[in-house]
Amino acid sequence: MTYEEFADSRLTALLRYAVMLTGDPHLAQDLVQETMVRVQLNWRRVDRADAPERYVRRMLTNQYLDWQRGSWVRRVLLRAEPDEALAVRVDHAEATADRDQVWSWLSRLPRRQRAALVLRYYEDLPDAEIAEVLGCAVGTVRSAISRALATLRAEFVEV
Repeated sequence: MTYEEFADSRLTALLRYAVMLTGDPHLAQDLVQETMVRVQLNWRRVDRADAPERYVRRMLTNQYLDWQRGSWVRRVLLRAEPDEALAVRVDHAEATADRDQVWSWLSRLPRRQRAALVLRYYEDLPDAEIAEVLGCAVGTVRSAISRALATLRAEFVEV
């Protein structure tokens, strides 16, 4: 498979995953773009991997987790309340309100916990694959998910 074939077939899925991680479609595009540049530069190594898509997903996840170390332009700041200047017209349907509340709760989680939840419940990956993507032990994944769910339960009870 060539880089172009891989990008054509997996770009949309990677973008959806990045949106779930960042909570912002524009930041997700930046994250995917930066990751895909790195993928192209290292395509031979990626192509030789047992599962190239998993390898790229791990690259994307690491890029997301490491964004705090970059310049101030690249920092992802997820706020509980949106800026007035960036306010988007909100549909007043109950489903939209629920979705917004979930985004708010997720934005308060530490990055690793949020990534673990997205990989588990959005990407539907087993613990072993999540551990591989995050570069940690399976027990650490379970602990991160458990802590994240406990935090979300506490937030839900407060509401």
